[in-house]
Amino acid sequence: MTRFASAFSKSPALVTFITAGDGDTAANLDALVAGGADVIELGMPFTDPMADGPAIQAANLRSLAKGTTTADIFAIAAAFRVRHPDTPLVLMGYANPMTIRGADWFAAECAKAGVDGVICVDIPSEEDAELGPALRAAGVDLIRLATPTTDAARLPDVLNGAGGFLYYVSVAGITGLQQAAQASIEDAVARLKAATDLPVAVGFGVRTPEQAGRIAKVADGVVVGSAFIDIIAQHGDAAAPHVEAFTRTLADAIHGAKEIAA
Repeated sequence: MTRFASAFSKSPALVTFITAGDGDTAANLDALVAGGADVIELGMPFTDPMADGPAIQAANLRSLAKGTTTADIFAIAAAFRVRHPDTPLVLMGYANPMTIRGADWFAAECAKAGVDGVICVDIPSEEDAELGPALRAAGVDLIRLATPTTDAARLPDVLNGAGGFLYYVSVAGITGLQQAAQASIEDAVARLKAATDLPVAVGFGVRTPEQAGRIAKVADGVVVGSAFIDIIAQHGDAAAPHVEAFTRTLADAIHGAKEIAA
């Protein structure tokens, strides 16, 4: 069983996001695991993160100002894998840092560091050849994004070659600022689950345990990112205890959601 399959097998999964190089990344990663995160997305800082709102944009700039490099990110990932052999780790970011040295190089580095999956925001499924074949050949899942505008005609292309889980972006906008109506999430998740056996995780705009718990009643996973970034922005290198405490509140809400629904 893959780490992804294990993470999504027991209950709705808590998928968390932080930006590499923002604050004490190793301590924050450990705090996410200790608090009950099932899957962790590690953002690769980029100068133009077009899908991200102000909080994650600021985290990217803080990380880049510290001089965070792609080599640093792979070192963080490799060290995380040694400390946490069972928790899936996803690199999330944009095409330029992932392809500038060639897709084969990037895929090989992911595999060597123990990275389970990659989300590339700005390579659409129609351009899969830019990164997808190299990742799949290296045993790394390419996690695709579906959105409210992904219609029935395009969905098969999105799912073709996808792995790990399907990330449903619940709003047509940027991270952190908007929240989708629960009814629209329920309709979208039902439509997506009818089209794929991949777990469906819902993200964008999820900031509280209450929101997360409601979504977890219908989805296989819930993604929370900007709320963690805000904690790190507030507490800097001392954020880890606060990250762990918040993670635990989310994990409790998500992991108990299906039991309450039943």
